[in-house]
Amino acid sequence: MQKNGYKPISDYAVIGNLRTAALVGTDGSIDWCCFPYLDRTSVFAALLDAGRGGRFRVSVPGAGRGRQWYVEETNILKTEFSGDAGTLVVTDLMPLSGDIEGRAGSFAPPELYRILECSRGSVEVAVEWSPRFDYSRGTTGVSRIPGGWLATDGRDDMTLFGLEDAGEVERAEGGHTLRAEIPMREGERRVLIARWGTEDLTYAPDGAEAVEKQTREVWRAWAHRSGAAHAEEWAGDLLPLLVRSELVLKLLTNTATGAIAAAPTTSLPEDIGGVRNWDYRFSWIRDSAMTAQALIALGHEAEAIDLLAWMERVSEIHAEEEPGLRLMYSIHGWTNLEEEELPHFEGYRGSRPVRIGNEAATQLQLEIYGELLNTAYELVRRGYELPEKEMAFLTGVADEACSLWKERDHGIWEIRGEQRHYVYSKVMLWVALDRAVHLAEQYGLEGDKKRWARGASAIKQEILEEGYDAEVGAFVQSYGSKDLDAANLRIGLLEFLPFDDERVQSTIDRTMEELVENGLVYRYRMDDGLPGEEGAFGLCTFWLIDCLALSGRISEARPLFERMVNHANHAGLYPEQFDPETGEFLGNFPQAFTHIGLVNSALYLAYAEGKPIPGHSLIGTPEHRAELEGSRLRKTLV
Repeated sequence: MQKNGYKPISDYAVIGNLRTAALVGTDGSIDWCCFPYLDRTSVFAALLDAGRGGRFRVSVPGAGRGRQWYVEETNILKTEFSGDAGTLVVTDLMPLSGDIEGRAGSFAPPELYRILECSRGSVEVAVEWSPRFDYSRGTTGVSRIPGGWLATDGRDDMTLFGLEDAGEVERAEGGHTLRAEIPMREGERRVLIARWGTEDLTYAPDGAEAVEKQTREVWRAWAHRSGAAHAEEWAGDLLPLLVRSELVLKLLTNTATGAIAAAPTTSLPEDIGGVRNWDYRFSWIRDSAMTAQALIALGHEAEAIDLLAWMERVSEIHAEEEPGLRLMYSIHGWTNLEEEELPHFEGYRGSRPVRIGNEAATQLQLEIYGELLNTAYELVRRGYELPEKEMAFLTGVADEACSLWKERDHGIWEIRGEQRHYVYSKVMLWVALDRAVHLAEQYGLEGDKKRWARGASAIKQEILEEGYDAEVGAFVQSYGSKDLDAANLRIGLLEFLPFDDERVQSTIDRTMEELVENGLVYRYRMDDGLPGEEGAFGLCTFWLIDCLALSGRISEARPLFERMVNHANHAGLYPEQFDPETGEFLGNFPQAFTHIGLVNSALYLAYAEGKPIPGHSLIGTPEHRAELEGSRLRKTLV
C-alpha cells in the first residue's frame, strides 16, 4: 500500500550488471538507479522524492500491484499485471555477457531492457519516463530523436528506444516527462531500451531475446559453478533463498575493481521520518570482507581473491597521503567521500535529510583488521596461495593491528560521538592477530609472529578484565559502560572464548532479555547522540541464531531462523533493519549484511542439526579448533 506516493521498501526487487543496480517496484516503476555506476549520481530517484526524483514506470492502469519474481537463479526480474481484459508480463534486466567469475571477464553496456509481452487478452500499457540527472539538481529536457527519445540536462544524456510511434512530452517538476499509452494484444511484444549516453543510437528489438538468453546463462553459470549453495541435502527447502542471497551478494561486487558495496541505495531511513539516513553505496572493508567470507562458504573464492587484491592496491595507492587501512573506499578506490545533504529532496516518506557521501569514512574503526585477516585466513586454509605482494600486505595489516590495539575508536556501528574502548573492536583486533599467527604457523605468512602472539594475549587479558561486567552479566559495549551491544555475540563465533564459557552464555542470555523484540535483535539500546530510534538489525538477529545453534540450543535457534526466513520479501530480499512491531523494512536495501547473515545461519544451523554442510569446518565449531590444534601438533612432530 502506497503512502504519500511511496511504496513499502519491501515492494521492490533489484536488477543489475556488476556496475550499477536498479530497484523495480511491484507497480512496474524503476524508482532508483544511478548510471553508469551505483555510486554515481542518480537518474531515477523517485524512491527519495516521489515528485521530483524521476522514474521509469511500465504498468497497466487498474491492474494494481503486480506479481513479481526472478527468472530462476538469475538477476532477471519479471512483473506480471493481470486485469479482467488481459495480462502483461514485463521482463527487466541489465544486459550482461562473458565470464563473471572474477574480475574483468564480462561486458555490460549501460542499458536497461524492459521487455513487454501481452500473454492474455488485451491490455493498455502506460509508460512514464522521467529521467532526472544528478539527483534532480538540474532541469531535464526530453525531445525526439530519430527512432526514439533523448533526455538531457546539458551534461548527461540518456536515450529511450521502443516508443518511436507513441509518446507525448509534458512539463513536470524537475523537467520534462514522457508519457505513452500502448495498446497490446495477446502474443504481441515490445522492447524498451533505456541507454546511458548517446554513443550508441542503434535499436535492435529482434535481438532482445538473445540478450535475455545470454544474460540468463551468465548468471546461472556463475551460480552453479561452485555447487555448494545448491546441495539440497543440507539446504533443503531453503535452497531458493540461499541462491538469491548468493546472487544479491554477487550483484554488489564491481567487476572492474573487485570492490563490494554494502548496498545499492542511499538514505533509506532507519526511522521513518527521522534523520538516520546514510549512503551505503561504498565499499566498507568490514562489509566487503564479510561478503567475501559468505561467498567463500558457498564455494565462490574468486570474489574474495579479487577483494584482497583490490584492498592491497588501494592501500598502496593512498599510502603517501595516509598510511594504513581506511574504513571505506568508493567502489573505484576513491577516498574523498565527503558527506553532503540534498535539501531539495523530501526523502523517503519525508525522511530528511537525504545524504550522499558518508562522513564515517574519516572515522577510526579498529574491527576492520580482524575482518580482513579472518577472510584471508578463510581463503588460504582452502588451499589458495596468495601472491607474495598480498601476503606482504597482510603482514602490514597485522603489524598495524598490533600497534593500534590500545587506541580508542568509533566502533562497528559508526557512532558519531567520542571515541571509546569498544569491546567488540578489541575482540576483532585479537582476531586479527590470532589469524595472523595461524597464517604464519601454517601458511608461511612472514612477520614477527611472537609479537603478534604477545599482542593477542595482551588484548585478550585486557578484554576479560575490562570488557566483561559481572554485575551486568555480559560483555558490555565499551570499557566502563553498562550497555549491551549485539556485536559481542560474535565473541564465541570468532573463537575468542568457547561457547561453553559461562560469560559467553550469559552474554547471549542478557542479549535475549534486553535487545530482542518479537524475535528481532537491536544493535544496542543506549543513547547514541542522534534523535529518533532505529529498527532491529537483521545481521544481529542472525548472529543470535548462530550463537544459539553452536551452543546446542537448537530449539531456540530454529524458530528465530524460521521467522527471519519469513521476513524476506516476495523476491527473497532483505533490508538492513526491521520494525519489530510490524516487520516493515527499514534502512538501505537490499543490504549485504542481512544476506550474509542468512547464509551463515543456514550453515551453522545445518551443522548443529547434523546435516552434511559443504566445505571446511566452520569457524566457531569444535572441529575447527581441533583442526588448528592438529596442524600445530603435526608441525611440532615434523
